[in-house]
Amino acid sequence: MPKKMNKQLKIDSKKYIWYPFTQMQDYVAEDPLIIEEAKGCILKDIYGNEYIDGISSLWTNVHGHRKKKLDLAIKKQLDMIAHSTLLGLSNVPAIQCAKKLIQIAPKGLTRVFYSDNGSTSVEIALKMAFQYQQQAPHGDPHKTKFISMTNAYHGDTIGSVSVGGIDLFHAVYGPLLFDSFKAESPYCYRCAFGKSYLSCDFECLKQMEGLMKEHSHEVAALVIEPLVQGAAGILVQPPGYLKKIRELCARYNILMIADEVATGFGKTGKMFACEHEGVTPDIMALAKGISGGYLPLAATLTSEKIYQGFLGKYEEFRTFFHGHTYTGNPLACAAAIANIKIFEKEHVVENLAEKIEHLEKRLQPFTSLAHVGEVRQRGIMIGIELVADKDSKEEFPPEEKIGYKVIKEARKRGLIIRPLGNVIVLMPPLAVSIDEIDRLCEITYESIRMVTEL
Repeated sequence: MPKKMNKQLKIDSKKYIWYPFTQMQDYVAEDPLIIEEAKGCILKDIYGNEYIDGISSLWTNVHGHRKKKLDLAIKKQLDMIAHSTLLGLSNVPAIQCAKKLIQIAPKGLTRVFYSDNGSTSVEIALKMAFQYQQQAPHGDPHKTKFISMTNAYHGDTIGSVSVGGIDLFHAVYGPLLFDSFKAESPYCYRCAFGKSYLSCDFECLKQMEGLMKEHSHEVAALVIEPLVQGAAGILVQPPGYLKKIRELCARYNILMIADEVATGFGKTGKMFACEHEGVTPDIMALAKGISGGYLPLAATLTSEKIYQGFLGKYEEFRTFFHGHTYTGNPLACAAAIANIKIFEKEHVVENLAEKIEHLEKRLQPFTSLAHVGEVRQRGIMIGIELVADKDSKEEFPPEEKIGYKVIKEARKRGLIIRPLGNVIVLMPPLAVSIDEIDRLCEITYESIRMVTEL
């Protein structure tokens, strides 16, 4: 691309776009990075500089960029039709994709409701749970509230923010939100109960059960990110926690909503995080990796019991009155079908074990760095928590922008990653090679050392 055009792109980038989760006062003062093309796990900017995609383009890209089978599936569908409404009509890819999703989902989920992003898939789950309780034969109209968790992130719509638990993102919107009961999440490194893992006797679960016991008569559903709380800094739940949550929901007659937007499609080492502990939720929200990271698509899967709760005569108005213009978009669904087929034919999940094990070995030296408090990993989801002091676990103050400085240093060395405060997140595409894992870890290690120790 001509230098003159590159210069204009940078000017226009600052002049016209308001970027998400970005302090624009900082952005306009810096030299913006503009991506022009990609291949596999490598991104290339407008100057031809190459970078490893260390966060799979915000946790979405699965099989690498320009995956031939995905490209061809979209091109083939484009020759047929790009979009047709799903309100009262259907289309071929939407039907085929729904069938595929149910075939790979935890057993007991039978229905698919489409949308176009993770926040909305959770918003739909909340509305479904609420409306089910209001009108289903086995529902209870007194059940109007939700249990969610501290450190939770379920999206940016009003409902999904209401069940979120990260003050940095959510507190300012307090007056707009509905109340939910908050259970302490198992943040073992910074235990809310001042205990240590293994000797804690699952104190967080006891608090959760206490909430359920006291409020089950008014709680419609519990919302949980299974195994890993992503946006909180890759907080990994201890073994058995998720299964116990499922048991408690059944005991206290509370619907379970599993938000697998971040954890779904292989990132934890299985297709879905719930599989690790044999859990089937009542409702499951999916997005991000569903289309292989190609096109906006989301889905909310439900059990037949939930679906049946919305059936009735026209004049009873039990319909789920929710929908989106691009619901069941044929192009996105075609990509999702191709994505699932790649998982099946290329044994993607089965082949992940070696990469996960290699990542674990390469991450071990990080704990020797003076300002790495903890390294958390589940599958290819990794959080490296940086601290000002290891002994006290004192955090770096926000004004030092330590996490931000680390990712900027990594960018100089050819790696794109993103911090969550003082936590450095690594989440490469499942297609990442062993050599790329080595390079990713090497750059991250050196970047942390350069920023925090030199």
